[in-house]
Amino acid sequence: MSHSCPAILIAAPASNQGKTTVTAALARLHSNLGRRVRVFKAGPDYLDPMIHEQASRNPVDSLDLWMVGPDRCRELLYEAAKVSDLIIIECGMGLYDGTPSSADLAREFGVPVLAVIDARSMAQTFGALAYGLAHYQPNLPFAGVLANRVGSANHNQMLETSLPEGIRYFGGIPRDERMQLPSRHLGLVQASEVAELEQMLEQGAAVLAEAGITELPDPVSFAPPRVTLELPHTLNGVRIGLACDAAFSFIYPRNRGCLQAMGAELVEFSPLADTTLPEVDALWLPGGYPELHLDALAANRTMLNAVADFCRSGKPVLAECGGMLYLTRTLSCGETTAALCSVLETDARLESRLQGLGLQFIEWPEGSVRGHTFHHSSMDDAPLARWKQAVRQKNGQPGEWFYQQGGVRASYLHLYFESAPAAIASFFRG
Repeated sequence: MSHSCPAILIAAPASNQGKTTVTAALARLHSNLGRRVRVFKAGPDYLDPMIHEQASRNPVDSLDLWMVGPDRCRELLYEAAKVSDLIIIECGMGLYDGTPSSADLAREFGVPVLAVIDARSMAQTFGALAYGLAHYQPNLPFAGVLANRVGSANHNQMLETSLPEGIRYFGGIPRDERMQLPSRHLGLVQASEVAELEQMLEQGAAVLAEAGITELPDPVSFAPPRVTLELPHTLNGVRIGLACDAAFSFIYPRNRGCLQAMGAELVEFSPLADTTLPEVDALWLPGGYPELHLDALAANRTMLNAVADFCRSGKPVLAECGGMLYLTRTLSCGETTAALCSVLETDARLESRLQGLGLQFIEWPEGSVRGHTFHHSSMDDAPLARWKQAVRQKNGQPGEWFYQQGGVRASYLHLYFESAPAAIASFFRG
């Protein structure tokens, strides 16, 4: 039996159009009206979901037709529709970017697209952009457009009249400091680092209300999944130590849930604040921003030594991106260089330009695991034991290397555990 729920996919022609701010403000607005709001992020992302979780007061999952898979995406949307009054999906990058794209996701599940366009320094071209987004590919469920950063009432009217017949104008959001989320470092700051985030969310909701952007979208019928995810109960009794603090927080909620559903006990510890490791059978060092906490990480020598000793024990250790950097000899960011675990005999540094981006998969002996990479750091891997190389999803070209040292598997690749739960369980069992 299908379940219907109002749903919308917030898209844009590119990044930096304001879709994250609009999504968060819209989620908070309807949450304040007493509605149960579920937000999803199209594509791999950690930072936006943290903000949307606080905005909607509900967990946020990723939807991606390749990494998560169409059947699992269908299952997640179906389960959300059972209990929600509104589903909002935020597009990643531009509407048609990537293969598969957010437009493909909208078509797959019949979710109408609301395009947010930054209208600064723009007049009739607004209509051309809107028309292009609506008609670039056929059969796209297109709800209409929303103008962001509108300069005046006259500007708003000009934008509305620029639209061709058949494209609905949902309104204009004025240029307003209250509709601004802070940016820093490699993107949006983590939600936990923004002391004023709660106030910003309330202000953003107020701006939308003042602009009259309060209407619920049309209901979408979400069909039951054809196939449901089956998780093997093969991690019963296995305790996995999870590094989790301000330096290591890039963790898909579904990765946590996957391990726990397979029977694992996750025991969190903080490389920043704790001095000893918990008694565990394996370690998971996820990504994050260790470069922003170099002094504190380097000063905690007892934890560095404890992690190094565990890595040398031969027990399973998965180190992803920032977690891998933590295992190097040194990490440099600007003028600061800090000595770290020295498990991997190499040095890493933050670069000014992006060093890796995209969806990839890795063929482990236990199975093929999917994930993504996004990093600005680099390291000399000549001294390291190159083990397996990932493959880029878009063109089949070589991707990130995995390095294996004893029980340690380390890479820039962030894995999505539900793409290969049996392989993940086999690794963590040791």
